[in-house]
Amino acid sequence: MARSHLTLAALATSAVPGLDVAGAAHFGGSEGGDFDAALLTGRDGKHWIIRAPRNARAESEQSADLVALRALSAGVRTRLPFSVSTFAGQAPLGSTRAFVYEFVYGAKVTLGSIGSGPDSLASSIGSAIAAIHSLPTSFVADAGLPVLTSGECLRAAVTVMDRAAATALVPAALIGRWEKAAEDTKLWQFQPTVINGAVSADSFLAADDAVASVLGWQELRVSDPARDLQWVLSNDPVADSVFDAYSRARGATDRQVKQRAMFYAELEVAKWLLHGTETRNTEIVDDAVQMLTGLVDNIRNDVMNPIGTQTMPTMAVDEVEAFLARSERAV
Repeated sequence: MARSHLTLAALATSAVPGLDVAGAAHFGGSEGGDFDAALLTGRDGKHWIIRAPRNARAESEQSADLVALRALSAGVRTRLPFSVSTFAGQAPLGSTRAFVYEFVYGAKVTLGSIGSGPDSLASSIGSAIAAIHSLPTSFVADAGLPVLTSGECLRAAVTVMDRAAATALVPAALIGRWEKAAEDTKLWQFQPTVINGAVSADSFLAADDAVASVLGWQELRVSDPARDLQWVLSNDPVADSVFDAYSRARGATDRQVKQRAMFYAELEVAKWLLHGTETRNTEIVDDAVQMLTGLVDNIRNDVMNPIGTQTMPTMAVDEVEAFLARSERAV
């Protein structure tokens, strides 16, 4: 049963000393979401968000997000061109905990709503991601968060490939394509950076065609910067603007980042297949197989664009959004 915004407001007053709530309203998605959340207004006019997880997965995500937010110290945050939410307090709630954060202002973003061009939201997103990747890696290591080498990033990707191939449901053309990418040594000559690790269009709050905040830091780590860029590749004009701004900000430090982003984007479909087989969900398996078949068709229609030199056409925006919606419901 969903917890009411009034119940959450009462919890917030015990979580944050001195918080005097003058108003509360439901905040967030549908009844089937992972969190109960409320937007609170203090008598001083300040706004807060309280979130309570509904399941073990959400609880784990929230705990990891808290570790990351604490690692993002005030000094680290001054290097970012956007705001990051601040943890304010917590309160016990049955077997779990409700967390209170300072509210960050901005409008939610969808992939289809991101405009392209040099002064667009897409350009601001590219600059924001570049700023994350330019942070010093030491604070991540100091917080005990994962720090991966380029070789470890490659091995993790190969593990996904091998597990997907073992299902015998991945077309041979894709297996061959991925193997060639994994064997391309130039593709994997990069310097790991700080990454958010869970970036999607939903990660951004925007104001006046600029990134106001980045949400969801539960996968913060040092790893392959391409992972933060894979989600945008399904929309060519937006992707071009994001990568142009990203390259301007970071320079030519990683010439193969877009190609690896394509590799990871394709492996996301393999992960979707593995999720379906592991949970024995035939609907997810059938959906993943259909998407893999679509990738094969793209390869056949564009044989001159292998991973490692140039990228190839991917799913359309509406297909990506439908895929993400299905993933959110099923996971």
